[in-house]
Amino acid sequence: MKSAEMTSRSTLFQSWAEIPRPFFLGLVLSGGFLAFTAWDQSHWWRQKDDYAFGWLVPIFVAYVTFDRWPRIARSLQLAGQPGEFPDLTRDWLAPLYRLAAFLAVLGGSSLLLVGAAYRAAAGPSYNGTFAISLGTGALVLAAIYFLTPTDSAAPASRRDRERARMAGYFFFPAMVWLVSAPMLAVVENNLNGFLMRQVTTVVFSLFDHLGLPLEQRGNILVLPSGSVGVEEACSGIRSLTGCLYAGSAVAAVFLTQVWAKVGVLVASLLFAVLANLLRSIFLTAWAYRYGAKSIEGTIHDVSGYCILGLTIVALFCITPLLSPARGKVRPPKGRTNTIG
Repeated sequence: MKSAEMTSRSTLFQSWAEIPRPFFLGLVLSGGFLAFTAWDQSHWWRQKDDYAFGWLVPIFVAYVTFDRWPRIARSLQLAGQPGEFPDLTRDWLAPLYRLAAFLAVLGGSSLLLVGAAYRAAAGPSYNGTFAISLGTGALVLAAIYFLTPTDSAAPASRRDRERARMAGYFFFPAMVWLVSAPMLAVVENNLNGFLMRQVTTVVFSLFDHLGLPLEQRGNILVLPSGSVGVEEACSGIRSLTGCLYAGSAVAAVFLTQVWAKVGVLVASLLFAVLANLLRSIFLTAWAYRYGAKSIEGTIHDVSGYCILGLTIVALFCITPLLSPARGKVRPPKGRTNTIG
């Protein structure tokens, strides 16, 4: 076990020393873009409790890159050396990778410039931060794609595939910033309103079905002991963003298959919605029994943290079902090569 770990770390440090200059330039550019994005988003991490988890994003980005580096180094070694290239069954995807990379450069640079101009003129804003985050993610993936060295003798389709595979390793570090950035104002307002209405309707229907008298007035439930309002903090938007980030981190660290990553992200959203609904039912029942003011303060906040913790535990419980045993270093498929 120790020998394998030492070998992995040795590969890590050697590859940093021998890294191709174009790819190293891509990493430096990407780091600069991400540092600017983190600085812009830090305003919201300080101001909004919903996005306080954003302080963890740079740490997880660094860890995921570190965790994947042996595979990245192995891919770099294979990509730049001559080898045999078997027939590919999906060559038609290669031009799409190239087109997507060009569009990422154009769209990403446009969004980044618009977001930066918005930031300079009006200060921090939802729209500006979103544009910066999306533009940065697109430019990082494009930089990795175009600056990944490949064998010039290989078919164009093979070179495109190797570049796309390398960009895939950096998808989480590049795009997770969209989760830690505030949503567009129109999206957040509509989503908050939708979630509040659904939570209020479900809780009312459940208590009405149980024969417990209460009245629904918009997002307010009128109980015999007082009124309970389902506000933005209770809509589930906090648990939704937090669980989506947790699901993204779990998928990036523990899963390799795309379908498994998507499955965990979908599960994180479902868990967040269901858990918040259970919390609302619990708080309403507590208010029904002990009075509307009894859910203010500690019990309201503690129940929220407990629900978030339970959803994260649930994600870790389903991850082994989607995660086959994986090694730290996996050579790219479809290419034979020998490295001494």
